[in-house]
Amino acid sequence: MPLTREDVAGIAEYARIGLTDDELTEMTSYLNDAVDLLDPLLAYDLEDVEPTFHPIGDLVNVVRDDVVVAGLSLEEALANAGSKRGRAFRVPAILSDGGAA
Repeated sequence: MPLTREDVAGIAEYARIGLTDDELTEMTSYLNDAVDLLDPLLAYDLEDVEPTFHPIGDLVNVVRDDVVVAGLSLEEALANAGSKRGRAFRVPAILSDGGAA
């Protein structure tokens, strides 16, 4: 059952995404194409397959206690910096003409 424009408009509204009429048409087609890609999965007989809620199944013991260790000193952290200014890394600006900050 394909998604309608109203379905996609509802999804967009729920996600607070504004779509123009053209974008709504394009997104409806795109999402229907994506759903169609799942059709081959329906060919599998999964009647007796139990759902898995974790990709590794019954994995246990995946939590460890946090161990507090000393971090790097300022000198160690800046030791291999390509460029630094005082107590900070110096990096190219991303909101200007590309000069160093």
